Amino acid sequence: MPDAILRVEKISKDFGSGPVLKDVDLEVRPGEILGIIGENGAGKSTLMKILAGIHQPTSGKVYVDGKAVRIADPIAARALKISLVPQEFNLIRDLPVYNNVFLGAELRKPSGILDKEAMKARTRELLAQLSVDLDPEARIEGLSAAEKQMVEICKALAFDSRVLIMDEPTTMLTKYEIEILFRLVTKLRSEGMTILYISHKLKEVKHLCDRVVVLRDGELVHDGPTSEITIVEMAQKMVGRELGSIFPAKGKPGDETVFEARGVTVPGVLEDISFQLRKGEILGLAGLVGAGRTELAETVLGLRHKSAGTFLKDGRELDLREPADAVAAGISYLSEDRQGAGIITTFTVTRNVTLVSLGEYCRSFFRLIDKKTERTKVQGYVDSFHIKTDTLERRLENLSGGNQQKVSLAKAIDTSPSVLIVDEPTRGVDVSAKHEIYVFINELARKGISCLLISSELEEIIGMCDRVLVMRDGRIAGTLEGDRITEEQIMYYATGVQEEAAS
Repeated sequence: MPDAILRVEKISKDFGSGPVLKDVDLEVRPGEILGIIGENGAGKSTLMKILAGIHQPTSGKVYVDGKAVRIADPIAARALKISLVPQEFNLIRDLPVYNNVFLGAELRKPSGILDKEAMKARTRELLAQLSVDLDPEARIEGLSAAEKQMVEICKALAFDSRVLIMDEPTTMLTKYEIEILFRLVTKLRSEGMTILYISHKLKEVKHLCDRVVVLRDGELVHDGPTSEITIVEMAQKMVGRELGSIFPAKGKPGDETVFEARGVTVPGVLEDISFQLRKGEILGLAGLVGAGRTELAETVLGLRHKSAGTFLKDGRELDLREPADAVAAGISYLSEDRQGAGIITTFTVTRNVTLVSLGEYCRSFFRLIDKKTERTKVQGYVDSFHIKTDTLERRLENLSGGNQQKVSLAKAIDTSPSVLIVDEPTRGVDVSAKHEIYVFINELARKGISCLLISSELEEIIGMCDRVLVMRDGRIAGTLEGDRITEEQIMYYATGVQEEAAS
């Protein structure tokens, strides 16, 4: 058995509110895919950020090739051939793709001038590896979340890394794109690269990883081959208890149409979109990346302006020019881009939850905030969503990605919407928290709130939705209901197989 390429010894981390990691011992061997799982707040991302030089351990040591090292910053990690694909995007929005891929390590000509053409060519090669049709000169601000995810992966691959850390790399990818990524990861392993793979998708870990470790409450509670543990056992070790079915029983939506789109068109993005959303219905939006799902949500929110068509709410035409118009009409949105558009990480839990609905907490002539009512309401969300925070005044940058997502969902529902659009609601969320979110969405539907659910996880679409709209190339390619909501049917419409078979 080869010696460990990477080893951590008695690693602990305390951010001041209690330990996040407690004396973690771990070693990884060359050419190994190590799965790292655990609930939100278990310490997975913190451990990886220590290895990537983003955080410093409170105590403990890190060894690379048997030598003790201090990874002072990401540059030091890169020098040690350690790269991180982060869960949250770390990209410069107004720079093109190729500049982001080589940021801080730009290719230069012998004269010292930036070799832009070489960087573009190398970026194009990396994108081709991932089967991504993306212009290296495209600006980040115009990309979808999934495309941004691919750029992050390209950044890591651009350097001859020996250790590649992937933190929830498939959360924004379709089944087809995940298969491409898996082939790439397997190829990298065959070439000797070591991969640390963090995921809440236990089926992925079981399928891809050679070994799996489980973190719970900052401690390593399991370390063994994936061949010797079942998916159910993984989940049980993560949460410390047995879990039932992750999806609640579906309700029965009403017949009343609450929201409707008629012939909505956004040039180059959406074409002739028409659908109805019934009271208490969970309507799924499925499709491949670039199909137009998020773009449709953004059009409803007034972030994109349609050239034709109408939106109606309770039979009345809406004039949706900006998000405030949507909120006023009783429409709320949970963004797929959590840190880019969902939350403000430097704000507290309370300030994030009530950010949009703050006016509802003003009780006097002078518009002073009723802080007692505000705290009581936010504490209710913290309790019902099991948000791990020691205080409502904790800044979100100190919470795990999954707990940030729960805060983002709380903010979306604090406006008391009658229509809730949720875009990738369980991105970066553990299996236990997923169940909590599913139950909550289901309860909202039973109370008569209509939900438009956008997800790249077909299991989520199938398990939660009463009806599914499948999008392709900015159009609705098909509608599925009841027993017809299957992976095969969704992919048929998403890839155009149905049309090809009919022609």
